[in-house]
Amino acid sequence: MSDFHQNGIITDFHNLTRRPVESLEAELLRFARRRPMSLILPSLYSELEGPALEHIVEEIAGALYLDEVVIGLDRASHDQFQHARRFFSRLPQRHRILWNDGPRLRALDGELETCGLAPQEPGKGRNVWYCAGYVQASARSEVVALHDCDILTYDRGMLARLFYPVAHPHFNYEFCKGYYPRIADGKLNGRVSRLMVTPLLRALKIIAGPLPYLDYLDSFRYPLSGEFAMRSDVLEGIRIPADWGLEIGVLSEVQRNHSTNRLCQVDLADIYDHKHQPVSEADATAGLNRMSLDIAKALYRKLATQGVTFSAEGFRTLKATYYRMALDLIEAYDHDAIMNGLSLDRHAEEQAVELFARNLLEAGSTFLDNPGERPFIPSWNRVRAAIPDFPERLCEAVETDNEPAGLRSER
Repeated sequence: MSDFHQNGIITDFHNLTRRPVESLEAELLRFARRRPMSLILPSLYSELEGPALEHIVEEIAGALYLDEVVIGLDRASHDQFQHARRFFSRLPQRHRILWNDGPRLRALDGELETCGLAPQEPGKGRNVWYCAGYVQASARSEVVALHDCDILTYDRGMLARLFYPVAHPHFNYEFCKGYYPRIADGKLNGRVSRLMVTPLLRALKIIAGPLPYLDYLDSFRYPLSGEFAMRSDVLEGIRIPADWGLEIGVLSEVQRNHSTNRLCQVDLADIYDHKHQPVSEADATAGLNRMSLDIAKALYRKLATQGVTFSAEGFRTLKATYYRMALDLIEAYDHDAIMNGLSLDRHAEEQAVELFARNLLEAGSTFLDNPGERPFIPSWNRVRAAIPDFPERLCEAVETDNEPAGLRSER
């Protein structure tokens, strides 16, 4: 049995990990007759050579309720794309790879660029956006899930729990966000969520006043998780950032377009570990340094659309308020770690908070200096309005790339 909690904003299903995965999958097989399911896997080619993805693919192969697996492949040469085709060929489900660096998809991206509709920078957001466009064009599913390809502790139960609330034919949920404890190898992880997002949201409540949007984000146990599921038509109208603000951007768009009683979050796993990003304190274009900048900008942009006015003085006040709250949280996390027999490096935690505090000001300066910045990738509704046949041609290009070599050479 799973417990749930209605916190006044979104429904929270927790302790679902107690239910046997075989029971969940048996139900999902029945649900799939009415609501076919697709999975999106945004991947770098380097992840095919990493420690996690081989096991992830083996686990997904056993998810017989899945109709389709769509892999977005970034930073891959021709030979690496061919290797990826062999790597994913063990999947029994229908599966397609979007070779994002291949000539066909590059040509389509160039066409969007001439219309001012292309993603402005490479990254996970761009990868996910093209996969979403393909899923809509293929029209094979009514429910779509997405998760990362670096989960070291992956098992099929995570995927089943993620799909279940949205796939159930008697539920009306349109979006489900996954969460899990950020504990691995005896350490407390999840620094950006713990030390940046949580105290920042609470500081913003003080500076900007109580806002439903801030309460909404603060109601998610892990807003930066890369695992979510949704009805396929939700994909059509959302605009997502191309940068590290993807997760916050998706949550913001879902709240803008849908009633919160159609949204939920679900407990996916008792143990979760993945590839950890370095802090990259000296490089603002990488690691947690870049991530914290992009997340802060995503929050500022969203609040501005709701009428919140920002200024240089206001950002300095926000930094001071955030810093005090973050330091108080470090004290609480330290006590929590001690009580649970975990390790926590308080010096490293405070160094991270100092970096995040500086980045709140840096993101604020960028926000004030570039009022004309176009941060979001256009929705697929807009692309279809501008170029009506584009999704179908995207679908055709992907199908051609995935044809057997002999057939492809004849074209």
